[in-house]
Amino acid sequence: MIFPKLTISTPIELINQFAKNTMVENLGIRFTAVGEGWVEATMPVDHRTSRPGGLLHGGANLALAETIAGLGSMLTVDINEFDVLGIQVSANHTGSASSGRVYARAEILHPGNQTHVWNVEIKNEAGKLISTGRVTNMIVKRNGK
Repeated sequence: MIFPKLTISTPIELINQFAKNTMVENLGIRFTAVGEGWVEATMPVDHRTSRPGGLLHGGANLALAETIAGLGSMLTVDINEFDVLGIQVSANHTGSASSGRVYARAEILHPGNQTHVWNVEIKNEAGKLISTGRVTNMIVKRNGK
């Protein structure tokens, strides 16, 4: 499979099209901005992302964190030559959300040749930190390359 070349200059709507028909789309995650070493996105707090009782599910926060850190790594490598594999995700949930949207920002801490480490902060609509996470991605050559 040949992937389009993604860079920080790629229009955000094209990046969102890249996520069509995936879990990213199913959770309602939308990339909102990218830059050198960072990615931002939003996710709704609704029936797709809530636990019973209506609060945002911690697992949805982890999916959001891994999603934006993964995109960040994809923006730094040639995704036709290298694959980006999430190998570790952890988070501390420090608050909650029960409606609206959450806002996430990932910033790269370690842009190595074989691993990338990202810090991710997720905030509710009031700007209160509700989850802080760490994501490690492994960068591997694609088969046949």
